[in-house]
Amino acid sequence: MDDCGARARRCFEESFGRGPREVVRAPGRVNLIGEHTDYNDGFCLPIAIDRGMYIAWDVSAHDAVRVYNADPSLPSTSIPLRQPLHKEPETPWYSYIQGCIQVLQDAGVELRGCDLALCGDVPMGSGLSSSAALEVATIFALLRACEHPLSLQEVAVLAQRAENTFVGVQCGILDQLSSACCRAGHAMLMDCRSLELQHVPMGDDVAVVIADTGKRRGLVDSAYNERRSQCEMGARALAVSHLRDVTMQGLMMAHDQGALDTLAKQRCEHVVAENGRTRAAAACMRAGDSDALGLLMDQSHADLRDKFAVTCPELDHMVAVARSLPGCLGARMTGAGFGGCTVSLVQRDAAEDFVPALLAGYAQYSPLPAAVYVSAAAPGVGVVA
Repeated sequence: MDDCGARARRCFEESFGRGPREVVRAPGRVNLIGEHTDYNDGFCLPIAIDRGMYIAWDVSAHDAVRVYNADPSLPSTSIPLRQPLHKEPETPWYSYIQGCIQVLQDAGVELRGCDLALCGDVPMGSGLSSSAALEVATIFALLRACEHPLSLQEVAVLAQRAENTFVGVQCGILDQLSSACCRAGHAMLMDCRSLELQHVPMGDDVAVVIADTGKRRGLVDSAYNERRSQCEMGARALAVSHLRDVTMQGLMMAHDQGALDTLAKQRCEHVVAENGRTRAAAACMRAGDSDALGLLMDQSHADLRDKFAVTCPELDHMVAVARSLPGCLGARMTGAGFGGCTVSLVQRDAAEDFVPALLAGYAQYSPLPAAVYVSAAAPGVGVVA
């Protein structure tokens, strides 16, 4: 068991005076390409990372879910079952668990009293989906506790619903579906409309390097919901349900006819182009063309910076440093933006030297505490042996 899983187990034993029934783990994710496309019914290409949320659990005689966190700075809580729950104004960390309980009960799942102890090693606010890992792990554990079978896709949909309706972040399905359904050694081409998933093998010649800029952002308070609203307004102006159904030619024609102003056109341009880039990226991976994949990642970052306006100076500088280093095939911001992480595709034999060089180059620009690590493509949610 990973150290984080062992800490979850110890936290359970110390908090509840007995051992857990089992420990489950749901990973964070890094998106290779396909950003801000999920809520537009488009395509994404994530991998699950080897960091995640671990939950040690057991059923209890209490008509509640009692929760402890291995991080002593985060308060414990007891969440009652079979009554409406309401989010607290400051959105405490356990709001995500409250949301999971609420959507499960709304879906008719007869939950049992349960004790949970949590430990996570996905940095919060980094753009690596710590919230989705928490939601997916929580729903997976609660379903196992009450022996209620659901598919992993259904787990992901419920986890997204918890974040949309209870926490208040209008995220798409990317993060939750990645945490639930990714496969070890593979990227996952995700159709966010049909939820069709295609697992694409990662090449042996490249490494995925994740760089945390140290810049934090909160999605509820950021421009994330504004970008989603802009996309929805663009779709309405183009007479489609989602931007997935728009072609670049149709977009330009609508702008020329006055249906879209310049800002709306730029937002929509990124989404339309990113859907094409994402499908092309999966084809590059199948063909073993890492150079072409890296170029698509570069193009994605440029659009996210110039047309969708969700990068920040820290993200842009981290990408620029990465692209200046030997062996880097492509780099881009990953996640919702406004802070968090970048992802770089690096020739495997250059990765060892790439990591310290990237840290050193970024430190010349920013005093923020950065972290850089190489991640394998990990499996989705499951029981820890």
